[in-house]
Amino acid sequence: MRTMSAMSDTNAIEIKGLTKNFDAYSLSDISFGVPRGYITGLIGPNGAGKSTLIKAIMGMVVPDRGSISVLGHEAGHLKGAFKQDIGYISDENIYYEYLSMEQMKRIIAPFYEKWDEELYRKYMELFELSPRKKIKDCSKGMKTKYSITLALSHHPSLLIMDEPTAGLDPIFRREMLDLLADYIQEEKNTILFSTHLTTDLDRVADYVTFINRGRLVFSDNKDEVMEKYVIVKGGKELLDGDIRRELLGVRETSVGFEGLACDREKAMEIFGDEVLYQRPTLEDIMYFMVKGGKLHA
Repeated sequence: MRTMSAMSDTNAIEIKGLTKNFDAYSLSDISFGVPRGYITGLIGPNGAGKSTLIKAIMGMVVPDRGSISVLGHEAGHLKGAFKQDIGYISDENIYYEYLSMEQMKRIIAPFYEKWDEELYRKYMELFELSPRKKIKDCSKGMKTKYSITLALSHHPSLLIMDEPTAGLDPIFRREMLDLLADYIQEEKNTILFSTHLTTDLDRVADYVTFINRGRLVFSDNKDEVMEKYVIVKGGKELLDGDIRRELLGVRETSVGFEGLACDREKAMEIFGDEVLYQRPTLEDIMYFMVKGGKLHA
């Protein structure tokens, strides 16, 4: 992870007051920035609104209110030029199933001014993808590798990834994260990485934005988040109404409990040496906050 001093003063993506209402759910007044030159993880349970938010950034969903700026340009469904510098990797298959990979590439490549055919073939070989293979005959993992190949082959300065590691085997997930680490070493490059597999972000993310039930819970530096929160483990006799209110979520067993506190220092003042303290993972934070029904820390 690079030092904070390398950070640009500007954001690659700025979202202000984004609201979108559907029959079943809504995104409500979401505002946050994606710092240029870093990896920002977008986390939340399935159905939290992550994919809708990314589609709004890409101009595929029209917000009811709010504004979105991408690489200094206003984004939206009526604008397309800002996508020249975006590599988009979707969990959904967005390609024509009955075309071969080579045929699909010939359709996509002319849209990008900086398309690099040599780089495209390098990634095809790296991922062991056959240009003649039809997309409908590809596994989920192969389709993801193909999406990554297309996304990187026009030298984007922003990668937007919607659940890119879903359906991938652990070996390629590691390889992909290493690939992203190489990509982000060019400090002009930025990644927004949406996933519910938070172990991937534990390894590579610089910033984390957490959405739950269509609302922003927090958006902050990952290391600061991990230092702020703490898991508390103790006996059930310690649990009372006041203690429960101090915790963002609690898991009880027959012999004790574990819960998430949003202020490490305050938790240590309350519990002292009566409990065990543990540094949480991003998965822990997401689990306890969703379980506890907390929309804000």
